[in-house]
Amino acid sequence: ELKDLNSSMTTPEIAKEIEALRKDCASYTEKLERIKSATNHVTPEEKEKVCREQQLYRREWRRRKRMATELLDAILEGYPKSKKQFFVSTEAGLCPRLPSHTLSLFYVLGAVQEEVGIETDEDHGVELPATT
Repeated sequence: ELKDLNSSMTTPEIAKEIEALRKDCASYTEKLERIKSATNHVTPEEKEKVCREQQLYRREWRRRKRMATELLDAILEGYPKSKKQFFVSTEAGLCPRLPSHTLSLFYVLGAVQEEVGIETDEDHGVELPATT
């Protein structure tokens, strides 16, 4: 029983704790009132503008991803292995199995995995945002 009494708070300590909690409560109440009375809410026009921008960026992402995929498909047309295997394990330098017209394009683009590092959205678990 003595142990419980010694470990419990004294009356002045409790009074200080209550005062601190009242100050916290007052500051939180004030903050809540400021938030409730705020006039800077998002207007429907601003919301519509943000939605249009998101649609634009999503459309651009799809377009660029499609272009990159088509370009890589064209480059890898004569490559005997899968695209994924090419991304993971390309040899240093140019692949001798690629057709000659692809080699020059390959040189220009610098798409050798060892030099540039081809990473896909799927490698990083990135998904295209859903339409709103």
